[in-house]
Amino acid sequence: MEWIFLGTGAGVPSKERQVSSAALRFNESGGDTWLFDCGEATQHQILNSSVKLTRISHILISHLHGDHIFGLPGLLGSRSFQCEDSPLVLLGPPGIRSFVESALSISQTHLRYTLEIKEWKNGDTFNWKGYQVEVTELDHVILSAGFRITEPDQPGSLLTDRLREAGVPAGPHLKRLKNGEDIRLEDGRLLRSQDFCGPRIPGRRVVYCGDTRPARETVELARNADMLIHEATFSKEKESHALRFGHSTAAQAAELARKAEVKQLILNHISSRYSLKEGDRLLEEAREIFPRTEMACDFSVFPVSRGTHPS
Repeated sequence: MEWIFLGTGAGVPSKERQVSSAALRFNESGGDTWLFDCGEATQHQILNSSVKLTRISHILISHLHGDHIFGLPGLLGSRSFQCEDSPLVLLGPPGIRSFVESALSISQTHLRYTLEIKEWKNGDTFNWKGYQVEVTELDHVILSAGFRITEPDQPGSLLTDRLREAGVPAGPHLKRLKNGEDIRLEDGRLLRSQDFCGPRIPGRRVVYCGDTRPARETVELARNADMLIHEATFSKEKESHALRFGHSTAAQAAELARKAEVKQLILNHISSRYSLKEGDRLLEEAREIFPRTEMACDFSVFPVSRGTHPS
């Protein structure tokens, strides 16, 4: 599992950052990809990345500001023009259906694939391909959401030394044992999975936030996440400006990550007033509060490591 950032700017594009879009790629399942937000130029960024448009199966939209949705109609059309006929799920706030259907109708764009449009509401939970997706409303100037994606727990490793000591022969029954099933051997012995398998491996937890002021809801959404992607539109001296326009500073994102006890924070959605070099200052402001912070730039890739979670 890894995040690939396609656009990391805020509001308007700059020469160094395009506007919002990030892809979550599930390498363990053949490269299935979920796209989060789809600002202008997203499909151009995809052409210059390792993301495959035909592998995108889900698109999640945090809110309806243009820097998060203006690339969507073109991307949907291009996916069809590439003769892709696999279904696509689009999840967004109320109004996303009207926006997409109007754009496709007026432009006479006819999709070859089935497009399933869902409009989320606060507290919704979805289960896609075994992954749980939770939606939480954040604090912006318009309706905006954060998404928490939880991977299912994985079976623990087989304790081969213990199997050898018990004289358990090799065979397909070991896979059943690993998957948590108790089995009975031909000689009549009952083997309990818990006796021959290590602890289950906790699924990874990642959180992607749309535009937001610092919010208690975000802390709970991000609690114990392996990776939190949070906006850091402004530096700390612009805190009042951030508050006015429904955004966060890098320092506020770091404080939130500290409270939520996340394992890693990725700063995203950086104002065009900051060059890449000036963005280093935002990163330093965040690291003073939460050292395990990184700055996303266009085409940055961040693998999500497996960790352990408190019960």
